[in-house]
Amino acid sequence: MDGDQDSSLHFLDYWRVIRSRKEIILAVTLLIVITGAAYTFTLPRIYSSEARIEVRPDALDVDVFNQQPVMGYNPFFLRTEFEIIRSRTIFTQVIRDLNLQAEWGREMTSDGSPLTLEQALGLLSRSVRVDQYRDTSLISISVRRPDPHEAARIANHIAEVYRSHRLAQTRRVISGGLEALQNEMEKQRAVLDQAEDELERMREELGVAMMGSRERGGIQVDKIRLQQLEGDRVSARVDMLVRKARYDQLVELDGDELLTASAYIVNDPALATLRRQLIDAQINLRLLLENRGEQHPEVRRIRAGVDELKQQIEDALNGLRRGLRADYEVARAKYDTISEELQLARQADIEAERERFLPFEKMEREVRLQRDIFQALRARIAQEGIELQVPRTPVEIVDRAEPRSRHVSPRFTTNILLSLIVGLLAGVGLAYFIEYLDTSVKTVDDVEQNLGLPVLGIIPQKVRPLIEEGPESPHAEAYRVLRTNLQFSNKGMTGGAYTFVSGGVGEGKSTTLFNLAYVCAQMGERVLIVDSDLRRPVQHTFLGVNNNFGLTNVLLRDVPIEETIKTTSVPNLHFLSSGKLPRSSVGLLDAKRIRELVKNLKTRYDYVFFDSPPIVGVSDASILASEMDGVMLVVQYRKYPRTISARARRILENVGANAVGVVLNNINIMRDDYYYYYHSYYSYYNESQEVKPEKEVVVAKGKQTDSF
Repeated sequence: MDGDQDSSLHFLDYWRVIRSRKEIILAVTLLIVITGAAYTFTLPRIYSSEARIEVRPDALDVDVFNQQPVMGYNPFFLRTEFEIIRSRTIFTQVIRDLNLQAEWGREMTSDGSPLTLEQALGLLSRSVRVDQYRDTSLISISVRRPDPHEAARIANHIAEVYRSHRLAQTRRVISGGLEALQNEMEKQRAVLDQAEDELERMREELGVAMMGSRERGGIQVDKIRLQQLEGDRVSARVDMLVRKARYDQLVELDGDELLTASAYIVNDPALATLRRQLIDAQINLRLLLENRGEQHPEVRRIRAGVDELKQQIEDALNGLRRGLRADYEVARAKYDTISEELQLARQADIEAERERFLPFEKMEREVRLQRDIFQALRARIAQEGIELQVPRTPVEIVDRAEPRSRHVSPRFTTNILLSLIVGLLAGVGLAYFIEYLDTSVKTVDDVEQNLGLPVLGIIPQKVRPLIEEGPESPHAEAYRVLRTNLQFSNKGMTGGAYTFVSGGVGEGKSTTLFNLAYVCAQMGERVLIVDSDLRRPVQHTFLGVNNNFGLTNVLLRDVPIEETIKTTSVPNLHFLSSGKLPRSSVGLLDAKRIRELVKNLKTRYDYVFFDSPPIVGVSDASILASEMDGVMLVVQYRKYPRTISARARRILENVGANAVGVVLNNINIMRDDYYYYYHSYYSYYNESQEVKPEKEVVVAKGKQTDSF
């Protein structure tokens, strides 16, 4: 709970400072708002034009040779393009194309001389703003200039120069690459020619014979001979195996099986003829035997013919066997001969491979490699040359800038609001700074903490003597509270001699004394006001009486005291003026004389109030304070530093005065929330028109005191 109270008190203290210094805050705010408004109206009108472009990575509009990869969103690429758009290269080209140096020079220089390039670049850089639309490839180019047409023209030209720069850069890179490839191809051509010459020289030197074109992969003659021998060997082996199989089959057969199979194994027309003749003779013999006997001459003749044919067939088969065997032997001999020839050719090829063909093949591979490199370079040059002619659109102008009739700067509403905010902040800051520098007394806490005295009364601002305001004045209640608290300070005892002192001049002690005396007189108490401020007396002006004689005459013992005390228009209120101050006033106010005077007056009046000069720097106040029943220190709100009041408090202690309390005077209750409830209380009291002399309630910063 205590922490919450402390926090709320701190907040209220801050708010109190703002309310108490509201004139300064309002004045500073008004000054800054007026200054901001005046400055805003003097600013030139600035118009903005925006061009939007779409930026893509470099690629062909039409795929020529292969599918181009699709590039995704790349923030680094777009950020790089931002910087390129704002680069010196682009801006310099824009300035030169639009002749901005001369144009701006006529507008900005007194003699109309052109601006330097650096001045034009700085002005253009401050006028251009480049932004990106989030998660897109769109870039905004905004230009701010006093002329809307000029702003649109510059924005569009920046977009066009950037687009031309991208295209020129791409073509420059490709052209440079083509030139480098051309140079490399010429170098490769020379290398290839040298390699081919070396290959031809080596072929002639090693005696390597080639079949076919060398560029098309010609074959060496020795290799062809080996291939042919290998083919002949395979053919001879197959022929040998076929003949051997044929011979083996005839050897295994005999009789009719041999005769039957021979017609299929060996296509011999003579043997086939004998076989048909034998079959015909056997058929004729079988037919004759059906009609004639064995001894018939025709039968015997045909049988003799059959036997003759069989013998001829047998001789033919034996000759066939011998022929097939001889044929097999010839085929095997041929195979063996070809095999031996192949073996010799292989051996010779191995030796030739090591001595001639291996170096030649190495050189031939080198020639093929150089030829492939040359062909690849030539193909790449042709491809790049074609791609150079294909259209590219790395930058597309989506929206061209158009002149706008509405200016974007200055923004009157925004500037006024900013001026208002800045003014309020500056005013509040100045108020707190002044409050920090202000060491005057502001609150009851300041009094109690620095002076160690209770606050008996809180007097509002602009209080006049109550004799002028009348007994029903709303300010009278503050003095009634002061009277009640003064009684409490004397433990309920009324009466006595009191003096009102202050640390500095003009803190309102004289008015406070008079009004307190006025209230006490209204309450039926006999009151005497003694104007003991001999240097600057003012009490007689409140009552409208002359000041020809008074206290000074009494102290000089020129007249008795009864003749100097005057009655006033206020019942129960009497007045002893200061009188004329003699030229030699040294020792006039001494403790003994004051003590006698106070003792005499206390027997005649309930209250005797002595008006005193400021206690700091004037000895009269110290003498008076030392002889009084009580001293009331009047401190004016927010006038003097606290050290003045503290000094007055120490002087009272040094002279042994009875300081009963402090009256906090001249408080602006309506401006300071700290004292606002006093005003509410007084207002309520006066509206009720009820005077309660028997019991008064005093409220001072959360404390309640009853007085009887």
